[in-house]
Amino acid sequence: MGYRVSPVTVSRALATLSAEGVVSTRPGSGTFVADRGPLGGERRPDTSWQTVALGDRFIDAGALQTYLEVNPRGALSLAGGYLHRSLMPVRSLSIAAQRAVRRAETWDVPDPRGIAGLRAWFAGHHGAGFTPADVIISNGGQSAISAAFRALVAPLATLLVEAPTYPGALAVARAAGISVVPVPMDEDGIRADLLSDAFEATGAKAVYLQPTHHNPTGIVMSAARRREVLDAADRAGAFVIEDDWARWLGYDGANPPTLISMDGVGRVIYISSLTKPATPSLRLGALVARGPVADRLRAIRMVDDLFVNRLTQETTLELVESPGWSRHVVEVGRALRERRRVMADALEEFAPQLEIPRLPRGGMHIWATLPEVSDEVAITEAARRLGVLVGTGRSFFATEPPSKHMRLSFGCAATHDELRESVRRVGSALEAVLAADE
Repeated sequence: MGYRVSPVTVSRALATLSAEGVVSTRPGSGTFVADRGPLGGERRPDTSWQTVALGDRFIDAGALQTYLEVNPRGALSLAGGYLHRSLMPVRSLSIAAQRAVRRAETWDVPDPRGIAGLRAWFAGHHGAGFTPADVIISNGGQSAISAAFRALVAPLATLLVEAPTYPGALAVARAAGISVVPVPMDEDGIRADLLSDAFEATGAKAVYLQPTHHNPTGIVMSAARRREVLDAADRAGAFVIEDDWARWLGYDGANPPTLISMDGVGRVIYISSLTKPATPSLRLGALVARGPVADRLRAIRMVDDLFVNRLTQETTLELVESPGWSRHVVEVGRALRERRRVMADALEEFAPQLEIPRLPRGGMHIWATLPEVSDEVAITEAARRLGVLVGTGRSFFATEPPSKHMRLSFGCAATHDELRESVRRVGSALEAVLAADE
């Protein structure tokens, strides 16, 4: 019987089965059902010796894995950190890749800092007075965060962060042996008075911030607070790492100037990424820095992996210079604004026990406060059993959280109906756990 599938589909299916240990491929012979050994168990080497050799350093990627799980085994997801495929510029990406792949220079070794055209494009999008020489292309925002932390903070030294903050940044810091000290926020962003106290108490020389569409709270730091933060860093002689992850995902009003555009002494290291507004597979970001720190960042980037894949860079340049890019940014903003409305309405209907401190003006997350009597982990697990993933609030805090939260993403659902159904399941999970606690 013919199944009318292409050889590529067959090859991918066999690769998946092989990765799961169901089949094994023998070159020159074919593909066979894998030998799972006695009692159905796989024969594996004894690797217990590695426990001693690895020592006591622990790298926790659990929080990141949760946000990469998109509809696992049919479950719905409100935990994802990327746009659903229907919101991605797939056609424009395909055209851009086709154009890039036909150019002979695409296969040459690129400048380790990044191709000139792409660096020039980034230089023109973050404030006046920047040049391509100030830009270093990176493999997405996560790579840029890692490079910035390691460039500015030595192992065992201290990095200040907002409370809460992006779990991926916490994971990078801990993997690098960096001590993390959180600083509380209010409606205007990180508290400048407590930031000054933290600089003085810890001797820290760097702070990591998301001043615009903060993940997870959605807070946009006020213009006045931005100046206060820069003044606090100036008094401490410290760097400010500005992660502008949602620059192209705003949809409600204009934002204050970037911190780096307000900085005249090279204090701010700016991070930008095109992964969020485009596709998770376009791992392309940028670091913007001036002075000796830029030399250190370039060196770290080169030591890590020499350079960013040139095909990715050329494809990205084709994408952002096409007429369709600006249209895509506008369309995504409209779609996210509508999805925010759908989720807010659904939360009011199905989960009125949740407190929503604010609706975001950009990005794709709503930060919800749970009832104080609730069990955050129990609610997350109850939701998972009902077939929906949510972001557990405690993973966004470097230390013990002051209250219980949940991050709900409205960007990764396939449709508005799926978004409503996901929220309904969250409401059912919340109701069940609260009832059991009574």
